[in-house]
Amino acid sequence: MRRRNPVPRQWLMTDERMGDALWRALRRLPPGSGVVFRHYATPPAERRTLGLAIRRIAHARGLVLVSAGAMPGIDARHGGHRPKPSALFTRAVHDRREAQAAAIAKADAVFVSPVYPTRSHPGAPAIGPAKARRIGRAAGAPIIALGGVTRTRWRKLRLIGFYGWAAIDGWQ
Repeated sequence: MRRRNPVPRQWLMTDERMGDALWRALRRLPPGSGVVFRHYATPPAERRTLGLAIRRIAHARGLVLVSAGAMPGIDARHGGHRPKPSALFTRAVHDRREAQAAAIAKADAVFVSPVYPTRSHPGAPAIGPAKARRIGRAAGAPIIALGGVTRTRWRKLRLIGFYGWAAIDGWQ
């Protein structure tokens, strides 16, 4: 069965640290971009309300919304398993083993991270572009660079085979 949406090349990864910058970032995304709604630490009722508000904005702006975890009204999923055959399904990968698991799960795209040092994971070692690309290729799906990626860095990553890029701070 065909997915309703193609895999976007530009992504916003949400999280609690964004605060009100989330709304600015959603406005800055070009139509056709993707949003991965994470907010893992937000209490369930608040998370649902926030997710529905983001969904309204995403639909109005032509953005593809993917949820990390089940969310009513959001069919696309980040992590876990594909919710239904036509749904867009992405996974995060940090090493070759996770990339192979994403291939077995038939992920439509993989977010390889952290490509560069990032504020999201202070002190965590970066994979680097070449190794991130090799890891992503093991998934057999479009490779989205995540972790310290900016528009400037994206231009270089595109030249070595990355399909797209994702950011938290890069859209604020």
